[in-house]
Amino acid sequence: MSAAPGQTVGPFFHLGLPYDGDAELVPPGRTGAIRLHGTVYDGDGVPVPDALIEIWQAAPDGRIPREPGSIRRDGWTFTGFGRAAVGDDGHYTFSTLVPGPTEPGKPPFFAVAVFARGLLDRLFTRAYLPAPEGTDALLDAVAADRRATLIATRDETGYLFDIHLQGPRETVFLSFPRHRGIWA
Repeated sequence: MSAAPGQTVGPFFHLGLPYDGDAELVPPGRTGAIRLHGTVYDGDGVPVPDALIEIWQAAPDGRIPREPGSIRRDGWTFTGFGRAAVGDDGHYTFSTLVPGPTEPGKPPFFAVAVFARGLLDRLFTRAYLPAPEGTDALLDAVAADRRATLIATRDETGYLFDIHLQGPRETVFLSFPRHRGIWA
């Protein structure tokens, strides 16, 4: 039996997956640019130095971008996709825009995928903006005492979203049968 693509990634993805401008969905300093950042932690609360984070998001008007250009950024086109390798301190950062709600009455969020050592496949989660308004079936289905793991906090440059892979503060991760999509 051969390994599936997710099983061959191992700890080496930092060599082949990053690309120029990968974490800059918009250039820092652009009107409306914010920073989404955080640290990836293992089950003991130690930063994970070799993880990779991907985000997908709606545009500020709630539209899901369909424009090409995520791999070769032109500095103007917002594609809604970014990828950031974490540093030696486990920290990642994106320069992006605040996502809008994809449907009226739904809270805006960043869809997040985590690649890290020891994972046979990526993990999916969401980072909702603080004080989510409206109803969201996914967020409402999470136990009240675990919901905070899905909500980013506001800071002076944008939003902070730490990811805990295991342990008492473990982030809630999602299961997508056959990875059918992040907008489900």
